[in-house]
Amino acid sequence: MAPSLELSPTDAVLTLITQSYTTIPTSPATNAQSVLTLPDNSTITGTNTIATYLSSTIFPSNKYEYTQLEQALIDQWLSLTGPGSLTDEVVSQLNAHLKDKTSILGTKPSIADIVCYVRLKDLAKGWGKEVRTGGTDGGKRYIVRWLDWVQNSPVVGLKLEDGEKLEVDVTDVGTAVRGEDGGDEKKAKKGKGKEKATAGEEGGIVSKAKGAVQAVAEKIGVVGKEEGSTAAAGGKKEKQKKEKQTKQPTKKEEPTGPSPVNIDLRVGFIEKCIPHPDADSLYVSTIHVGEAEPRTICSGLRNHIPLDEMQQRLVVVVCNLKPVKMRGIASAGMVLAASPKLKEGEVDDHKGPIELVEPPADSKAGEKIFFEGYNGTPDAVLNPKKKIWEAVQPGFTTTDGLEAGFDVTATAGAVTPVAGEGFKKLVTEGGGVCKVKTLTGASIK
Repeated sequence: MAPSLELSPTDAVLTLITQSYTTIPTSPATNAQSVLTLPDNSTITGTNTIATYLSSTIFPSNKYEYTQLEQALIDQWLSLTGPGSLTDEVVSQLNAHLKDKTSILGTKPSIADIVCYVRLKDLAKGWGKEVRTGGTDGGKRYIVRWLDWVQNSPVVGLKLEDGEKLEVDVTDVGTAVRGEDGGDEKKAKKGKGKEKATAGEEGGIVSKAKGAVQAVAEKIGVVGKEEGSTAAAGGKKEKQKKEKQTKQPTKKEEPTGPSPVNIDLRVGFIEKCIPHPDADSLYVSTIHVGEAEPRTICSGLRNHIPLDEMQQRLVVVVCNLKPVKMRGIASAGMVLAASPKLKEGEVDDHKGPIELVEPPADSKAGEKIFFEGYNGTPDAVLNPKKKIWEAVQPGFTTTDGLEAGFDVTATAGAVTPVAGEGFKKLVTEGGGVCKVKTLTGASIK
């Protein structure tokens, strides 16, 4: 029996996919969501899941092969642009991601380009000229350029009538990836250098792009940082010759008591998550945190977060807790999550809800995370006898704007406010703010 698809009339993504590529028989969905029935009579639901399944017919493996890292990036953008998740911040992150890329993976087309195109096209129709042509400060030029590429690229192969396409003036947004600081963009705006780009050109139109594999590899921190180091080292030596050597660098003052500085927080990338074989409430995750090998980390999230939401995603990890065994499995860290604060005298019944603290989408595994004003050198391993975590953690909270951060006043004087009073956001080295989805005024641990 061949697969068949019950197609929801509101599912614009799968409607375009069936219109452009697949010959799978379709019929109107009896429920609100689309359902794909496979030859063995099993079913798949959810737009992202069905689109991913059908992607092998759109981009066949004999022509397009995706690494595990590339697939992780595809899954991430499918999730981030889904209903309820496509916020202004996500749109800005995608725009920044596409700055030096032709496709979401760099130069290689994927199902992420098609799905995200459908979800962004109607939104882009409402953008004025200033937003469409600007690359920063609210501008979305890189998204507009990418949308135009997706809808016109013969390699992507969407079947769209001219009236269905987003109207794009290529003299404003360009047709090829160019350096932001060079003169090429100005030339493009004047209508010069309008070379037509095709997705199959793996180097011509993206001379400055890092390439799909490298871009995703950097995502989980497995690409070296030696690029350009020779020139940088030469310049540094020349500068040192001219500097006076009489003054010694001043040692940075760091707090002597318990402080957020002591906590080693990093971006983690979950490669795989499975249920703990001997504990009903635990997950066991393999997480990259920028080291040579991934860590095994157990988390008590099994009854609160679906297993599929614990796969191939970015999280915030506490990396310097003393390793402990949890039902026979050594756990080398902790995944930060938010839950409602307990009222005075209230006992934690572990009913939740619980939400993961999420780093910005463009973060890389191993990237340092810290609270504003508390950026220092963390302890190699927290000494359990000093109760540093116990003193600092009560200040971990979320705002009405869903930002994660630190409130020193909530630590009952256990932490000296070296960074001053007030809420301090949890940020990455790249300047992005870590957030939660819905929980405000929550406790993070």
